[in-house]
Amino acid sequence: MHLLDAADLGYGAAPVLRGVTLHVAVGERVVLLGRSGAGKSTLLAAVRQALLDQGRRVALVPQDHALVPQLSALRNVLMGRLDDHGAVYNLATLIRPRRADRDAAMTVLDQVGLCPEADRAVETLSGGQKQRVALARALYRGGDVLVGDEPLSAVDPAQADRLAGVIRDAFPTAILALHDVDLALGFATRLIGLKHGQVLLDGAPDIPRDLIEALYAR
Repeated sequence: MHLLDAADLGYGAAPVLRGVTLHVAVGERVVLLGRSGAGKSTLLAAVRQALLDQGRRVALVPQDHALVPQLSALRNVLMGRLDDHGAVYNLATLIRPRRADRDAAMTVLDQVGLCPEADRAVETLSGGQKQRVALARALYRGGDVLVGDEPLSAVDPAQADRLAGVIRDAFPTAILALHDVDLALGFATRLIGLKHGQVLLDGAPDIPRDLIEALYAR
C-alpha cells in the first residue's frame, strides 16, 4: 500500500514532519516510536486518511478514545459499524440492539475483559476500561487495517501484552503508536522512529536498542 510520497505533514504553516514517504505491505505490523510531540499522531492521521482515500476499511483507536460518555460500553462498541447502515437501523440499534448485534458486541467486549461492564455508562469507567471500550469498538468494526494512537497506554503490562495479541489476531495489518518500547518490540514486524520532524529509523525490530533509545534523548 503506497500511502505517502514526500509529504509534509502538520497543521498550519509549519509542518510537523517533512518529506515523509511511506509504503506499508499487507500483513505488516508497524509501530511508531518517538518522544511526545515527535509527530506520531500527525503521521497516523495522514496514514488513516490515505487508507480511506484508497477505499480501505479502517478501524481506529484514537488517543482520546472518542467515546460517548453517557452511553453504555455496549452501545459505544455498536457505534463501530454505524456507517454500515442507514439512520433508522442505527437509531434502533442504539435504543434496543438486535440480538445478533448485541451478541457480536459482547464477543469483543469479552476479548478485552469488559463483559461485566457492558451496560455501564462509559463516564463511570476507569481510564483503562475506557481505552478497552475504544479497542473493542475497533474490533467490532473490523477491517483491513487497525490504526491506533497509544491504544494500550492505560492498561497494565500484562493486559497490554494480551491485548496486543488480540490485535495481532484480529487485523491482518496494523499501524500503531506505542509508548512502551518492549511492547513495541514484541508486537511489531517494523519500527518507524520519529525525531526532529523526520523519520530517523525504519526497519525490523532487531534494530540496535541504542538507536531506539536515541529517539528519546533530548
